Amino acid sequence: MSIKVFIIDDHYMVIEGIRSLLQNETAIEWTGHATTIASCMASLRINQPDVILMDINLPDGSGIDLCKEVKELYPSIFIIGLSTFNQQSFIRKIMDNGASGYLLKNATRDELMEAINTVIKGKLFLSDEASSTLRRDQTPDAPVLTRREKEVLELIAEGLTNQEIATRLFVSSTTVDTHRKNLLLKLNARNTAELIKIAVVKKLISFS
Repeated sequence: MSIKVFIIDDHYMVIEGIRSLLQNETAIEWTGHATTIASCMASLRINQPDVILMDINLPDGSGIDLCKEVKELYPSIFIIGLSTFNQQSFIRKIMDNGASGYLLKNATRDELMEAINTVIKGKLFLSDEASSTLRRDQTPDAPVLTRREKEVLELIAEGLTNQEIATRLFVSSTTVDTHRKNLLLKLNARNTAELIKIAVVKKLISFS
């Protein structure tokens, strides 16, 4: 019997890339995709897959929170966290919320199939990179920020709006909003004020 797989990710290139990796696998039945939490929940009310590949950063909320909600409503569904972030805090949070596995978006077809086949048996799966991250003595108190995230963080601390930051960095306001959401997630902050406070405590920014 084939394994029904569903993906939630807000990037069509990721969705199509994974679908193309799985399309020739006779043991896999592709049941569709969603790009938002709302569309995912609507789809699950109609049809439940065996495995969900779940992005942790979505346009209308956190995949980490969504994982917990899905597991509470549909405990038989196995969830594999899917992310570009190879960070200890993200891996632990989504696993604590019921995920059975964690994959980075650069996973190969073999790694993807191994993950699906492992979790469907009720076992846990971590990609080699994610597993190495958890083994390292890495403190979640020191999140790794990209160069652009650091720039956005500094401008947020200066009190600039998304549009003002976008103009300063020559990017779209949507891009700035994505960086802001990533910063909130990485620093586990609920709002901008808390984001700045945590960033100062962790010495990611300073006020002269």
